[in-house]
Amino acid sequence: MSTPAITFNTTQTTRKKITTLSLRQKKERNEPISMLTAYDYPSALAVDQAGVDVVLVGDSLAMVVLGYETTLPVTMDEMLHHSRAVARGAKFALRVGDLPFMSYQVSVEDAVRNAGRYLQQGGMEAVKLEGGRERVPAIRAIVGAGIPVMGHLGLTPQSVNQLGGFRPQAKNALAARQLLEDALALEEAGCFAIVLESIPARLAELISKRLHIPVIGIGAGPGCDGQVLVTYDMLGLFDRFTPKFVKKYTNLHGEMQRAILAYIDDVKTRHFPAPEHTVSMPEDEWNEFLHDLEA
Repeated sequence: MSTPAITFNTTQTTRKKITTLSLRQKKERNEPISMLTAYDYPSALAVDQAGVDVVLVGDSLAMVVLGYETTLPVTMDEMLHHSRAVARGAKFALRVGDLPFMSYQVSVEDAVRNAGRYLQQGGMEAVKLEGGRERVPAIRAIVGAGIPVMGHLGLTPQSVNQLGGFRPQAKNALAARQLLEDALALEEAGCFAIVLESIPARLAELISKRLHIPVIGIGAGPGCDGQVLVTYDMLGLFDRFTPKFVKKYTNLHGEMQRAILAYIDDVKTRHFPAPEHTVSMPEDEWNEFLHDLEA
């Protein structure tokens, strides 16, 4: 059986720009939404050309790119640095920037200012923040400033210390009710979409049906309006651990190791560089050079 050819959406004629309205229309048509993270120009270009709907510059940058143990240490300036690179590569997908820890929790003014920096300085088109009803004032103010906001409920990595680790959420009736109420509050506050992370699948499906805005799941089952993964996880590039809900589509960390080991072996055995990798010099010019040295 032959493998079907893969085509990439690389031109304006084959793909329309994705907007917040596009996502709402996809939900209305029951078309699944695809979302992946990107942290630099090459990864943004790859996911954008493949046709992903939403590119998220996630604060997962802290762990998978910068090597921190959690997402907490990454700063607004670091997020903006990587956002600018992503913006150069992703032209068709909706570009969303993750507001990092302490960039929006202290005051509504901070939240609006930092959200605005994503659009002014980072090339993003929307922002994402974590939290439920306690974030409503900030969400309303950001939306009021003309900046689209994506919410994030369930396992919220910036609250990892409060949650007691990276653990599934809303597994009892009371917590499920609170999560549903938070989701409705975020919709009412003006969020254009919500991410649900690591919660029971049937709860995520119920919330997706209750809300008029798109619900994107990560570890929340197939009943959401779309799915998101950390690109480094699904490509097997982050080798420290793999969340249970991640499907690895390849193992690029292993491929990189094999390629690097082959390179080291070629260097040690002097198989690299070969003649085809080197710069040549005409024989007469070389002889003239040697003659000048001897003169």
